Amino acid sequence: METELICLAVAAIGGLLMSRVTKLLNLPAVTAYLVAGLLLGPYCIGALGIPGMGFGSMEMVEAQSILTKTALGFIAFSMGNEFRLSQLKSMGGKAIFIGVAQAVVTTLLVDAVLIFVHLLFPRILTLSSALVLGAIAAATAPAATLMVVRQYKADGPMTRLLMLVVAIDDAVGLLLFSVSFGIATALESGAVSVAGVVVEPIVEIVLSLGLGALMGIVLNQVERLFHSRSRRMTISVAFVLLTVGLSMLEFTICGIHCGFSLLLVCMMTGTVFCNICDTSQELMERVERWTVPLNVLFFVISGAELDLQVLANPMTLLVGVIYIAARSAGKYLGTYSSCKTVKCSETITKHLGITLLPQAGVALGMALTATALPGGALVRNVVLFSVLVYELVGPALTKRSLLQAGEIRPEGKTSARTINKEKPPVNIH
Repeated sequence: METELICLAVAAIGGLLMSRVTKLLNLPAVTAYLVAGLLLGPYCIGALGIPGMGFGSMEMVEAQSILTKTALGFIAFSMGNEFRLSQLKSMGGKAIFIGVAQAVVTTLLVDAVLIFVHLLFPRILTLSSALVLGAIAAATAPAATLMVVRQYKADGPMTRLLMLVVAIDDAVGLLLFSVSFGIATALESGAVSVAGVVVEPIVEIVLSLGLGALMGIVLNQVERLFHSRSRRMTISVAFVLLTVGLSMLEFTICGIHCGFSLLLVCMMTGTVFCNICDTSQELMERVERWTVPLNVLFFVISGAELDLQVLANPMTLLVGVIYIAARSAGKYLGTYSSCKTVKCSETITKHLGITLLPQAGVALGMALTATALPGGALVRNVVLFSVLVYELVGPALTKRSLLQAGEIRPEGKTSARTINKEKPPVNIH
């Protein structure tokens, strides 16, 4: 236990120290945390076997999954703050159209390219693997995007649209993957499961939205019982933890597997709470400040999870490079064309697609499911390789796009240390 605590402390400190280095290079702090995790992971410092200094094995990294899931829950809860009715009325229709269109275009383009690769090299890439990789390509990582937006205090029409699109992308990606995985399974087994292809993904989305809405309503009612800011923040944190725990439940009804999407549940909780609680804005800001250390650990651990062994397989690298090129083109072209269709501004049309490139946890979860297919090991390794590339490059590209769109306020103009010195002492009497 003491070794794990020391390891987590070293991870947090290492991530923060690395952020001082990346700041000199004008890179986002998210990149620093990921690089720190990579260095502390089992393929670098962790391999030395010094207790407390890094993660010595992948099993040790995976043991921190409860911490990463909790952090992801808080990130999703914060994203629910973007779905205020005022926002939805002004750009909800555009966000839904762009979110669906770019995901579908990306899946179709990656499918087409990888099916062509399958026809050329059928022994390397199976048809079922090509279809599944196409669906996984639709998924976007909300965590890295949100952290870049927070760090640079980005705000404006593109930033607000981006947050809505990223949130919608999770539900669309879940549907696309479930359908593609069902078709891939049918190709391998010769039997089509209607429950697996159609019913189960819809049930998961409906259950997730329902549980999230219920938790948001209950949180609002319980929060009214307390008046001090610290207690209201505590009850908000407790409810997010409870929501994360409930979203991990799985059960079967009439032969249909039922589960929840952690991102959708927590996002819906935040959305409902923010729209019915008068003081939600102030509470959300306090919760976000409370979770800063948790978010640092989330990205450091995510960096430690990046498997460098995939770089040793030439076939993984080949298919991975093709996958990354096709996915990047699909995200950009899908977003560009859908933005043109709904008549977004030229700035949004030109830059929004680049901000949707980061890919991480959701894609890895899908890839883990795909390992059940013949050739599923290649799918997992290709996704691991793409996550390695996108997680290290994606945040910087997101920052660049937001900067070019004129929606980033420069960071670091003031020092909290200086401000605190200038403040007069508080009279507690």
